[in-house]
Amino acid sequence: MSRTSPADGIRFAFGTLTALPVEVTRWDREAARSGMQCAPLAGLVVGLCAAGVGGALTALGSGPLLAAVATAATPAALTRGLHLDGLADTADGLGSAKPAEDALRIMKQSDIGPFGVITLLLVLLAQVAVLFQLYDASWTRGAVAAVVSATAARLALTLAARAGVPPARPEGLGAAVAGVVPRGAALLVAAAVVCGAAALGALEGPHGIARAAVAVGVAALAAELLLRHCVRRFGGVTGDVFGGLAEAAATAALVVLALG
Repeated sequence: MSRTSPADGIRFAFGTLTALPVEVTRWDREAARSGMQCAPLAGLVVGLCAAGVGGALTALGSGPLLAAVATAATPAALTRGLHLDGLADTADGLGSAKPAEDALRIMKQSDIGPFGVITLLLVLLAQVAVLFQLYDASWTRGAVAAVVSATAARLALTLAARAGVPPARPEGLGAAVAGVVPRGAALLVAAAVVCGAAALGALEGPHGIARAAVAVGVAALAAELLLRHCVRRFGGVTGDVFGGLAEAAATAALVVLALG
């Protein structure tokens, strides 16, 4: 097997974590390792697109509510709703209170149960509410929130793919990426994302620097707590769990960015 190039990792990240027309040229553990370390880069692009949509609507004279809805909808569109679907399926699996095997079977079903519907509604309402508040304050705060939350969401995937986190099933995306990222590399990526968020937060002044950095940290913590609960309940991670972690991290980051 030839050595994985950075381009292979970037293609893996964008090809599996977004709906952008990027062809995955390699589908193996080496490519997955590089790709999951590049996950925040995919989040950065998604966030910039979301901020651009919100900014364009604001420039055209829309109110902050429409800009907030469009900003929240853009990441969903750029992932074909994959992460939201994963969040709903994870909520159904956890809410079922059934043994791991039965819960995993529930998560594989194509329909969404009551736990999934309620969770989706609350998460999307929270995201839109925060973005509305931030856009109402200024376009800059809304744009920074869009970029930081999307990047933090994909950082959660890098951290969840670290060594020692097992897959719940022997097949699927969860099995393909579970445990591929060395712990040290995951921490380095996390440090880079925190520094990048802080630099972006500087657009809002000194308080923005701290707020953005803390938002990434809280997002990672929220995702970690959910990850540990899922590993206990399901025996490991699945593609749905990764989606749920991304949405949980994004929402946690947005909440922090609305405070202070």
